[in-house]
Amino acid sequence: MQPELQYKPYANEVWRLVEAQHVVSTTKLVDSGEEQELLEQILETTKPPVPPDCQHLHYLLSTPFRYGRYPWDSRFRRMGETPGVFFCAEDPITAVAETVWQRKIFFDGSPGTPLPKEPGTYTAFSVSVRVPLAIDLTEPPMSSHVALWTDPDDYNACLDLADRARGDGCELIRYSSVRHPDCLANIAVLTCRAFENSDPAQTQTWHLFLRPGRTQVRCEHPKVSLEFGFEETRLAFV
Repeated sequence: MQPELQYKPYANEVWRLVEAQHVVSTTKLVDSGEEQELLEQILETTKPPVPPDCQHLHYLLSTPFRYGRYPWDSRFRRMGETPGVFFCAEDPITAVAETVWQRKIFFDGSPGTPLPKEPGTYTAFSVSVRVPLAIDLTEPPMSSHVALWTDPDDYNACLDLADRARGDGCELIRYSSVRHPDCLANIAVLTCRAFENSDPAQTQTWHLFLRPGRTQVRCEHPKVSLEFGFEETRLAFV
């Protein structure tokens, strides 16, 4: 049986990581800036509409909320036609670690696919969030049920909690990263109302070098170089 949910305000700057191709993916298909803008407008008409309460936001913020059909269960979003979730972290390295694990799972599921020889380039961006009702799974009383919230494979308890939290008007869930070696804090933003600003605040460029059994990650500004190895259910610093 899950505990009674307790809510409190939350405010912080959070970070999300996306593939850098979101900036240049169509550039190689056209010969000018005008053609690229036209192509982007055409592509936009093929996508689901942005929900009304998200239309004032930069697309990097609104994108997780515009695609109603979700392909699989994740920790706080159910498969199928379900409300969007903006998954992010309280620091960029945690967001990077989550992406490294996702890439590992992708290539584990396709053993015939060779690892890319060139590094993957990603953009980390931050945005400030502020909500009156948030739930923190890393603090008492919720942390006494930590095994429910950090199961590496079974998301049922987290999904049930997210359903209950949404029903109470909760807009954000703070929880421990299951993949980061130090279990730092992740954030699940449940509504566009949580964003204090309509545009990202800071950006960083990260390069991920995938190697057998490990991944190197680098950022130039600020200068960061780390290497992650793979344990059974999480990453480890090398």
